[in-house]
Amino acid sequence: MNLPKASLSTQKMALVLAALMLVSCYGESGNSENAGGPSTASIPAVEAVQARYGSLPLSERLSGTVVAENQVALYPEISGKVAQIHVQNGDAVAKGDPIISLEDRQYREQVEQARASYRINQARLKQAEARYRELDARYKRTRQLSERNLSSDMEMETIEAQMASAEADIELAKAQLEQSESSLQEQQELLSKTVIRAPIDGSVGQRNAEVGMQVGPNSPLFTIGDLNNLRVEVVLTDEMLDELEIGQTARIYTGSGENRDVIEAELSRISPFLNNITRSTEGEIDVSNESQTLRPGMFVPVDILYGESQQATIIPTSALFTDPNTGQEGVYVATSLSSEIEPAQQTDSSSLPPLTEPTEVQFQEVDVIAEGRFEIGIAGVESGSWVITVGQDLLATGSGEARVRASSWERILALQGLQRQDLLQRVLENQ
Repeated sequence: MNLPKASLSTQKMALVLAALMLVSCYGESGNSENAGGPSTASIPAVEAVQARYGSLPLSERLSGTVVAENQVALYPEISGKVAQIHVQNGDAVAKGDPIISLEDRQYREQVEQARASYRINQARLKQAEARYRELDARYKRTRQLSERNLSSDMEMETIEAQMASAEADIELAKAQLEQSESSLQEQQELLSKTVIRAPIDGSVGQRNAEVGMQVGPNSPLFTIGDLNNLRVEVVLTDEMLDELEIGQTARIYTGSGENRDVIEAELSRISPFLNNITRSTEGEIDVSNESQTLRPGMFVPVDILYGESQQATIIPTSALFTDPNTGQEGVYVATSLSSEIEPAQQTDSSSLPPLTEPTEVQFQEVDVIAEGRFEIGIAGVESGSWVITVGQDLLATGSGEARVRASSWERILALQGLQRQDLLQRVLENQ
């Protein structure tokens, strides 16, 4: 995979700073060791690692945005004035916990009015039912008398008409009672909306509310989300979809310098629909945030691993050098260093590691077979060779010798992972 030009230029600048740091660290030790030999003191000090044989993990570098699971903005459903705020930014809440209370006097009065209307209609229904029962009793007595010819047909018809009217009164009273019950429930629901509650378990933030503020349905109050379970959203182009698929390993980088941390997860989902303008889609990576190193809204670099390159000689990216005089691309090799040399271990940052005696270095052209973020697969140099990784600019003037520090891969990869500002800070600290 080829690195973006912006990434390469940034890395080259970082390596120049690393070379400056190397000179600032080694200049004094070189002079003190060779106080009587000015020619030795002028020989450049460089760092080298031993090339190895293997394959490179192929990865796609993406930029991701951290989003909390179920992250939502809280809005009031009704208009009102903020009376009380129950939480602060960063507070953990459970589902149903109160977040904000609005002034509710108006809504309580409306509930009481609706409740009074409901009671009135209950009484009216009871009254209508009592009236009907009274007429029903009269009807039964009149019918008995009519069977013995003791009442007239007109009297029976009158009572039947009154009963029909009483039945209609009951139906009307029931309808009015149902209407008032519905109105009461509506007013009670409006009253309940004066308290904005947490819809999920999570943490609140992005507070936009103050006591006394007039708010409405378009006023965002807080944002809530589950910080223990996050997702990182990345943009995928249509070309990437030929290589990336669900389940591949994703590495998410947080922090910088010595505080840099790597979170490993998997590519969880890929949207199958591409934007018809940008020809891109979205991928999502579910992340358990137990360490709390991620925060919603963070912009983080993400590597998605999708395979391995062919076998080749592997060197750090910093070892590849373009000769400014000839434009040739290659590496400097310390030809006289033995493959048995062990990399020096620096256990104390204030104690400078040793340098070799002046040794021959040669520039060798190479062919790049595969490129990773920090490592390159090449042809043209044997594995086991000591390749210069820091200080090549000091050799480009034509010097055929250098004092070499045999470094470990871990150190060089850590240097390559530093940001420009981290390296500059180190240079300033060592001056």
